[in-house]
Amino acid sequence: MTRFFLAMLLCCTSCVAAFGADMTVQIRSPEGAQVQNAVVSLKPLSPNLVMPAVTTEATMAQQNTLFRPFVLAVSVGTEVSFPNLDEFRHQVYSFSKPKRFELRLYGKDTTNKVLFDKPGVVALGCNIHDNMLAFIYVSEHPVVGKTDDSGDVVFKDLPAGAYEVHVWHPDEQRGGEDMKTVTLQAEASDTVALSVNLRSISRQQQPPADEGY
Repeated sequence: MTRFFLAMLLCCTSCVAAFGADMTVQIRSPEGAQVQNAVVSLKPLSPNLVMPAVTTEATMAQQNTLFRPFVLAVSVGTEVSFPNLDEFRHQVYSFSKPKRFELRLYGKDTTNKVLFDKPGVVALGCNIHDNMLAFIYVSEHPVVGKTDDSGDVVFKDLPAGAYEVHVWHPDEQRGGEDMKTVTLQAEASDTVALSVNLRSISRQQQPPADEGY
């Protein structure tokens, strides 16, 4: 009897895994250019969907007088590590409403951690190096990712059902198509295309002009 139930359990487990659906989201400008560093989050609309486990740890490093990555996408409740990989000290801060904080001067190979417990966009800076700029997008939705250099992000093994696909980018302007409703079928793959209007001058961090830090 025990072997029978074990066999049934293994069978059911494989069936659940087989029903996972994949979604590729492609973000483009109105002119068709590939848009990297766009945050894509999925809000499930179908009831009783069992969503993938949320990752609750992430890293925003300081390296070569830059934040790495420039855009970090996390879920609410994520603890972000801020390791200093430079030979000199940094003082990371944010005045953004979802998370106001300041990490006092700390040196090489030291790591501070901050819990991001409210949704929203958190802009980062360094009190010592004005060239440094980064963004942490804290999503209230259970699935979140970021487009790569090709302007795509892939979500795997999603339960079949309806989703709202939301998009955010640090350079977006109003008037872009930044949300769409999609229904995924079991054991299927779907490609969703969205466009965003971007500023002509992008907000980005640059290497410091003075290398004497």
